[in-house]
Amino acid sequence: MIADVATSLGTDFYLLDEKLTDEERAIRDKVRDFCDREVIPVMGEYWDRAEFPFDLFMKFADLNIAGGGIKGYGCPGMSRLAEGLLAVELARGDGSLNTAFGVHSGLAMGSIAILGSEEQKEKWLPPMARMEKLGAFALTEPDHGSDAVMLESYVMRDGDEYILNGKKKWIGGGSYSDVIIVWARDASDMQVKGFILEKGAEGFSAKVQEGKMAKRAVYQAELTFENVRIPVENKLEKANSFADTSKVLTATRYGVAWEGIGHAMACYEAAVQYAKDRKVFNKPLETFQLIQNKLANMLAELTHCQLMCFRLAELFEEGKMTGGQASIAKMSVAKKCKQICSDARDILGGNGVLLEYLVAKHLADMEIVYTYEGTDIVQSLIVGREITGVQAMAPSRKG
Repeated sequence: MIADVATSLGTDFYLLDEKLTDEERAIRDKVRDFCDREVIPVMGEYWDRAEFPFDLFMKFADLNIAGGGIKGYGCPGMSRLAEGLLAVELARGDGSLNTAFGVHSGLAMGSIAILGSEEQKEKWLPPMARMEKLGAFALTEPDHGSDAVMLESYVMRDGDEYILNGKKKWIGGGSYSDVIIVWARDASDMQVKGFILEKGAEGFSAKVQEGKMAKRAVYQAELTFENVRIPVENKLEKANSFADTSKVLTATRYGVAWEGIGHAMACYEAAVQYAKDRKVFNKPLETFQLIQNKLANMLAELTHCQLMCFRLAELFEEGKMTGGQASIAKMSVAKKCKQICSDARDILGGNGVLLEYLVAKHLADMEIVYTYEGTDIVQSLIVGREITGVQAMAPSRKG
């Protein structure tokens, strides 16, 4: 949404740029510039090789963006709107990099900021903000995807330590992070609690998942814990039930909604440019009614998503955002943006599947956005619970 791009390709059709503060605009512009110069030209190759770009990832330290809206502790303390725009630009650059950053900055650092003690915040957040320590978030388990609350990983207290056993799956950064926020059920009261696991713990192992057809350049791992000992002081002070876990998930679900806009924006921009450059039957593709109709509908859906997330940012900033509001944004934006990416691939025809044009990469990555942080169905049930006051998440038992 930098001025010249917005004017030529129309990605800011309702002139939302005029609503930004100078600081918000500066954050957005520096991240977009970084992605245009250093990320977009090379990320197709990393994606094709299923290789994580550590060199690019560590350059985020120079951008001073880790920690997003966290106040103090060396974090940038940006507005919630700036945090959303940051997710847009990173996703527009590359979905794998955005996911890795979201795990580190949103899930790992966010867990410590929201649920940690003052001592834990002072110890971990400053080096994580400088990206000297990288973080991961281990909640999902092999046999419990959407049913995240039914954790089988468990801890038992043993003097001044907890003993952790279990497995996790789809853990972004789990194979290389210095700090992993692990969620496990406490055998003493059966409540879900959060723990800070430090790199190198005996009994901990990680295996990077292979064969992915989307988000290929982010390392996601299956983790195994066999009698791993965690010091008592590494239990997150305020993480004592799954309701506490949900506080972190609601905050990060907000960022995932914005991420969808980034993928859709990249595909829309590619489709508009392609329509301008491509000639069919000796006429520019942009002169055909069907193409203009498709572009108009893509832009309408993109604008709907921008307006919804813009308002959600205001509610978040004011402390009014509910779980249902975050979920309805994630649900709606993911659905609309996945369709925008699909329509862009259609406009590009056969070229739409080539990495050279990047649309297919965004379309594949958008499939993951549609699924992670809660599937479309799960989001609808969170909204439904807020509408009716009735929990319909778990199926009824037979008999």
